[in-house]
Amino acid sequence: MSTRTKTLGLAAAIAAVVVAVPTAVQAYADPTPPPVDPPAPTSTAVPVPTSTKVPDPQGPGCDAYRSANPTGPASIASMALMSGSQAIASNPELSTFSDAISGKLNPDVNIVSVLDGGPYVVFAPTNAAFAKLDPATLQTLTTDPTVLLPVLFYHMVLGYLGPNDVTGKMPTQDGRAVLVSGKGGDIKVNDNRVSCAFATRGAYIYMIDTVLTPPTPAAEAGESTTASTSPTETSTSASTSAAPTETSTSETATPPTATPPAAPSSPEASATPTTTTPKVAA
Repeated sequence: MSTRTKTLGLAAAIAAVVVAVPTAVQAYADPTPPPVDPPAPTSTAVPVPTSTKVPDPQGPGCDAYRSANPTGPASIASMALMSGSQAIASNPELSTFSDAISGKLNPDVNIVSVLDGGPYVVFAPTNAAFAKLDPATLQTLTTDPTVLLPVLFYHMVLGYLGPNDVTGKMPTQDGRAVLVSGKGGDIKVNDNRVSCAFATRGAYIYMIDTVLTPPTPAAEAGESTTASTSPTETSTSASTSAAPTETSTSETATPPTATPPAAPSSPEASATPTTTTPKVAA
């Protein structure tokens, strides 16, 4: 090989490096794109809200809610065009639940990205539901992420189902099922009444009058099917990705970090979170 050929080859290699390095640096330095509203579900049994067509809310408490919030961000029409987490945050009767899913109730638990990666059916406890909890239970939720996380996931079912379609034994993101009975404006979840169900772009929200508690192993075996408001034993979701692996923790397990579980990209990619059994303070 001639000296000239070697020189030209070296020059070409240097030029390639000069071009590649800034490109690599730019790709690394680009900030993460800001979150956007989730796309509307493409396959659903109920119509997805649009600016001109909003499904009628259903439930015994809907008329009172609409009278109290006829316009503005908290109105049924406005929430219909929001993501699930935005609608929950805008609803004055769901402010405590909004705090719970967004890290304000417990800084170690933030599942907004999971919720908005849906679509989901969300059984959202009202402020009155949280007020029914005894102080010790509420304190546990605010301080122990291994208790709060599975409780929140127990209120979420992957899918987009309206009041005439959400029924039967439904698997939650926690991995354990809730039992939904009735239809239309008369629905109960684990025997707890839905006060009002309304649609958003990324989730169908069912406001309920009780904080649901994941069943204990004894209850799952058939001793009880009704959730209580004072969890004495519960399981935690150890999921941090759409495809979690099986893990277990001891009674002194380290609480999960503030990083929320990754949102499932589709119902097929969503996996049931694994569970562990921590010791919950009395």
